[in-house]
Amino acid sequence: MNPIFKNVLAVVAGILIGGLVNMSIIMMSSSIIPPPEGIDVTTVEGLKEGMQHFKPINFLMPFLAHALGVLVGAFIAAKIAAKQKMTLAFLVGVFFLLGGIANVMMLPSPMWFNLIDLLFAYLPMAWIGGKLAVNKSNKI
Repeated sequence: MNPIFKNVLAVVAGILIGGLVNMSIIMMSSSIIPPPEGIDVTTVEGLKEGMQHFKPINFLMPFLAHALGVLVGAFIAAKIAAKQKMTLAFLVGVFFLLGGIANVMMLPSPMWFNLIDLLFAYLPMAWIGGKLAVNKSNKI
């Protein structure tokens, strides 16, 4: 397979699968850690209105969704990539980081969460996902 096509496929697959992991965790999060009573977390408007009632535990699942989505997406991209595996893993991380920045601008999350999320859920997880894929490739 053409290496350029394979690398493009790797990034697209990483973004799609990482996004699927992210959304799956987000969708099941309120059954694991229920939101405060009366808060509608199914709409952006409901989140904006109810965010000030969230306790720190309510931010755990969104953080895990972001971090694990990037981790899996970067791993997939690096695993599929023909060349520049870490670069493509980071490309997936940057894509999700841009989404995280947009999320920070749209939702009134506490600053402590924004900082933790932006600093630790995206590029560090892309690095870990890429390293896991590269290390596994070297051992096979």
